[in-house]
Amino acid sequence: MSSTPDAAARDALDFSDRTVLVVGGSSGIGNATAQAFRARGAMVHVWGTRAHAADYADSPDSDLAGLAYARVDVADGAQVAAAAAAIARLDVLVLAQGMVLYNRAEFDPQGFRRVVEVNLNSLMDCCLAFRPQLAAARGSIIIVSSTAAFHAVRGNPAYGASKTGAMGLTRTLGDAWAPEGIRVNGIAPGMVPTKMTRVTTDNPKRVAAIVGQIPLGRLGTPQDIAGVALFLASPLAAYVIGQTIAVDGGLTAR
Repeated sequence: MSSTPDAAARDALDFSDRTVLVVGGSSGIGNATAQAFRARGAMVHVWGTRAHAADYADSPDSDLAGLAYARVDVADGAQVAAAAAAIARLDVLVLAQGMVLYNRAEFDPQGFRRVVEVNLNSLMDCCLAFRPQLAAARGSIIIVSSTAAFHAVRGNPAYGASKTGAMGLTRTLGDAWAPEGIRVNGIAPGMVPTKMTRVTTDNPKRVAAIVGQIPLGRLGTPQDIAGVALFLASPLAAYVIGQTIAVDGGLTAR
C-alpha cells in the first residue's frame, strides 16, 4: 500500500540518523532551527560564542537541551577548520551566524570589516571546511541571510553588503557544488524578534510601522524560519539549488 501524501511528507521530514550542525545555533533563529531538527530525530551540533552551553541560561531565546555545543569564533578560520575536523560526518550545515553594529559603527573601517568577516567571509570558511563531509553524505547547506539583501539598510552598510553577498554566495556555491551532490540554498528572514533585533522589536512604534508594511500583519518567529530550513534540507527540496527563499510575511512581495 502506498503512503498518503501527508505520510510521505512526514517521512521526508524525518532526520533520524542524520547529523546536523547549526552555526549560530545558540540563540534566536539558529537555536529554533537546531531544536526543530532535533525534534525530528537528528543529532544536532551547535556552535556559539560563549564558553559553555550553561552560559546561555540567562538568554530567553536559547534552549540548548539535547544539543552538542562548542564554542567557535567563526571569524577565525583556524578555529573553524579545527572544529570541523572534529565532526566526521555531516548531512546538513545551517549557517545562521551573524552580527550587526549600531550607532553608525559600521561606517568605521574596523567595524565594517568585523561585520563582513562574521556575516560573509565565515560562511565560505565553514562551507569549505565541511565540503568533504557534505559531499560524502550528498548533504545540504542552508545559508541564513536577510531580506536586507534586497534593499538598503540605513546606518548599516556592512550588514547590508554582507547579506547581499551571502545571497550571491548561495547562488554560486549552489551552481558549483551541485555536481558533487551538495545542495546549497538560503533563507532570507524578514523582521524576527531575537536578541540581535531587540533595538527595533522592543520599540512599539517601530514594530507598528514594520507590521503595517507586512501583508500577513505580524512579525516572523524563529519557528517560521526553522520550518523552511527543514524543507530545504529534506528530499522535498531535492530539485532546489542556489535559491534564497524570502520568509517575511510577504514584505518583499510588494
